[in-house]
Amino acid sequence: KAWRQDAAGALRAGTLRASDGRTVAAMADEWLAGARSGVIRNRSGDPYKPAALRAYEKALRLRVLPALGARKFSQVQRVDVQDLVDRLLAQDLSPSTVQGSILPLRAIYRRAVTRGDIAVNPTTGLLLPAIRGRRDRIVSPEQARLLLAALPERERPLWATALYAGLRRGELQALRWEDVDLDGGVIRVQRGWDPMEGEIAPKSAKGKRTVPIAGVLRDHLTDHWLRGGGAGVLVFGNG
Repeated sequence: KAWRQDAAGALRAGTLRASDGRTVAAMADEWLAGARSGVIRNRSGDPYKPAALRAYEKALRLRVLPALGARKFSQVQRVDVQDLVDRLLAQDLSPSTVQGSILPLRAIYRRAVTRGDIAVNPTTGLLLPAIRGRRDRIVSPEQARLLLAALPERERPLWATALYAGLRRGELQALRWEDVDLDGGVIRVQRGWDPMEGEIAPKSAKGKRTVPIAGVLRDHLTDHWLRGGGAGVLVFGNG
């Protein structure tokens, strides 16, 4: 009764709109279309990365919409979402998979609350499984040398850049020779790579950075250039 009074007051004040009866599935389709066009952005105000949107679409299609897709968007309650979480856990899915399945639903409801489409976000206050991260393993310089020595010669520059410069896979794929300054001893990371979209902006605002080239890495990149690796625009590709 209290919520009904508050909702009625919000409707009169224009801070809440009456439900139009759309389903969770319809709202998910609308949200995905807006995110793909760049109208809907993440919490940082940046466009969603193509890989993130593909993961969201997959989680919705496989786990969320079969359970909640036919429900009216405004009528989903926290207990409904918690029941979904509990069912996913009962299927022995990993905690990261369970949390990842709820992420797109959270984003959709968060935007709806911000726009005044609904008054209560049913994805808040959920009891989610904890994700226990594993400790990163960092190889020593000697281990790195042995790992590279075990590779075919043509593959060493790629893995040496990953080991000694710390570039992500997409950054390695999008690396151009114009970004590599062997004389100055730096690599300028300017872009990433998506398997579906091609070149994309870096993963985050801090993704654009300047990385020093260690002496051992300079030797690998110089050899790569001299063996013909400099014939194309991309350092580790010819497309």
